[in-house]
This record gives sequence, C-alpha cells and structure tokens, in this order.
Amino acid sequence: MNGPSNIGFIGAGRMGGPMVRRLVAAGHRVHALGRTGDKRRALAESGAHPLPSIAETGVGADVVIVCVFTDEQVRQVCLGTYLIPAMSPGATLVVHTTGSPRTVEAVAEHAAARGVDVVDAAVSGGPHDIADGRLTLFVGGADAAVERVRPVLASYADPILSVGALGNGQRVKLLNNAAFAAQIGVLAETVRLAGQLGIEESTLLRALPHGSATSRALTGAAARGSVTEFVTAVGDFLTKDVAVVREVLAELDADLGNLTPLLADRPR
Repeated sequence: MNGPSNIGFIGAGRMGGPMVRRLVAAGHRVHALGRTGDKRRALAESGAHPLPSIAETGVGADVVIVCVFTDEQVRQVCLGTYLIPAMSPGATLVVHTTGSPRTVEAVAEHAAARGVDVVDAAVSGGPHDIADGRLTLFVGGADAAVERVRPVLASYADPILSVGALGNGQRVKLLNNAAFAAQIGVLAETVRLAGQLGIEESTLLRALPHGSATSRALTGAAARGSVTEFVTAVGDFLTKDVAVVREVLAELDADLGNLTPLLADRPR
C-alpha cells in the first residue's frame, strides 16, 4: 500500500490518540470515531476527520484500525455493528486490542464474507513509544495482508514483527505479558528480601538496572522510584491481559506452569 491511505480509526483514546496524530502527520487521511462533541473537536484539532458512528469509519476506508480496551469491546465493534458490512472488498481491518485469539478469528470469519482481510497487531509499549514512532507490534495474519498494511502501521510502529498466522499476534502478546508480570513478581520479592537485608528499595532500584538482573520491569520501576508506583501505572492493563492469558490457556486445557506462583491478578 503505497502513498497516503484512507484510514478509519476506532478507539482514539490513551493509545489510539497518539496513533491518529502520527497517521495524520504521515499524510494519511484519517476518519476517526468521536462519540461526543468534545471528542470530535479534539480529533479535528489533531487533523483527523471526526465521525459520529462506527459504521461510517468503514466507508471508503483502505484500512480500519480498532484500538479499544477490552476483548468484549472488539466483539461489540466488529461483530455487533455495521462496521464490516460498510467496508469495501479488499480493505483490511487491523485489531490492536489485546484479547483472545478466538475473538480475532471470529472477526476474520465474519469479514471474509465481505472480502475484508483481518490482521491482529497486538501492541507492546505506551503512548510515549507511539509518539516516538517506536511502538512494538506483534502481527498475525496472511503475509499479503500484513505487507499491505505495514506502511500504514509504520507511521507509529517499529519494529513490526510478523509472527505467523492470524491470532498469533495475540498469542505472542499474551505470553509477553505473562513473562512481564512474572518479572514484576520476581522484582517485588527481591525488594522484600532487600528490606530483610537492610537495603532501601530506592537504593536497590538505582543499582540493579546496571547489573545482569535488569529487565524492562526493573527499568520501569526504577524510573518511578518503587515497584508499587510502577504497578499502579501498568496494573489495569496488565491485570486484564493476565486474566486473558489464564482464560486462553484454560480453553486449551493448559496452565501457566512454573509462572503461576509469580503471577497475581495484580502483581504487588
């Protein structure tokens, strides 16, 4: 997909808002859902064309990007509205929301009847990564569909990692977050042990990022000054994703194995 594209965007919030701004800056024509007057004004100020309904974002779009918070919201947007029927054959639907692989597979089955391709592109990073154009994407889907949307996604993402079949973007992201939550669990336990040894948490967090124990969890906690502050910042997103990991594994009659004692629904 060369040159500017017509982009429909649903979910221009904490993560989606910066994506919209990067897409506009890259020259794409962005039509984004804005349900309230304030939201539509904010979208217009960012250079996007605000629309009041979900279906309208699909009309004439080369790519529709969905960046809502929960798996259930993906189902509501993609399966419970006229979004996909409004899209043209040959268009592509990109789902950024982390959720069950079965959800994106159900969306793809629904979209196939319209001739619309679906790509799951789970995100790793935050709004600051989007603003810098260095968000990580784990992307699942047919090779042709992934390559078609790559130039659009490159407006705000690097690296864009193709991880195989549709749904694998979700699977890799869920495993990533399970490992991340386990790292936070290990870190919290390390801080507890430090207290027993008479070492202040701030001292530990200042020192460990320079050693072999470093990790993204440790770097994030060190930047905020405590594990508790870091968990407060990421807890809502991580709690949701760990719950989805548990549900997906249960569906497959599997479990988290040795990661289980390191995880909690909200690491502390």
